[in-house]
Amino acid sequence: MEKFLSFEEIQHKCEQLNEVYQIDGEKFYQVVENWAERNTSTEEKMVNSFKELLQVVSDEIGRMEEKVEMKPTCQMGCAFCCYFPIIVNGMEAKLMKKAIEDFPEERRKGIQSHLKQYFERYGEQLNEITAYDFEEDPDFKKKYILNQVPCPMLNTETNQCMAYEIRPIPCRTYVNYTDPKVCETNVMPEETISFEFLYSEYMGALNEFVQYLYEEGDTAFVEYPDDVFAYDYLPNWLKSWVDQKPAQLK
Repeated sequence: MEKFLSFEEIQHKCEQLNEVYQIDGEKFYQVVENWAERNTSTEEKMVNSFKELLQVVSDEIGRMEEKVEMKPTCQMGCAFCCYFPIIVNGMEAKLMKKAIEDFPEERRKGIQSHLKQYFERYGEQLNEITAYDFEEDPDFKKKYILNQVPCPMLNTETNQCMAYEIRPIPCRTYVNYTDPKVCETNVMPEETISFEFLYSEYMGALNEFVQYLYEEGDTAFVEYPDDVFAYDYLPNWLKSWVDQKPAQLK
């Protein structure tokens, strides 16, 4: 019988991590510095910086896990956390859309078709649950989850993310290190860990890069600084994209 870490063991390892590990912020800034020097379009610089910064976040989590000998128990096809509310800013949403538009045609059209059906199916529920005030309501997360509306990017037939490599920070920083059943039996399990503190490193580098581009006079499709400070539920951002592209979604 497989032995999983207990809640107390996980807490101890997290305390240990605070003592033995220091985030290397330079890794984040090195990404945007490298792209700033490339001879290519501003749009390509931004989208690729975004994708590489997301990967740096994942790599950083891997190094922390190795440091304190923790192994994720999250499994392929496990999607309980894909019913959580995901909140991103306008710049992140636009970067996700641009990255999806760069996917191979078949994959891109598959996602666009999926989104069209998703909003037709969950539209009324989404209107209700995305009205929860994520800034003022301390229970908004639990209320949202209880409605069991999946993430727009979740293929509910395979329980796999349709845009896994560009999944937002809340998705890639939420990890389980104990019995996977805790996610099945609890709406908001206390045993799971969030590395969402890495958001400040990721967004700090991305924001500084876009600020530099703004001073240079070209931020491509991003409206700076408005997009950086406008936060909303991911379904709301993607709904606006679907509404703008009716011809491609038929």
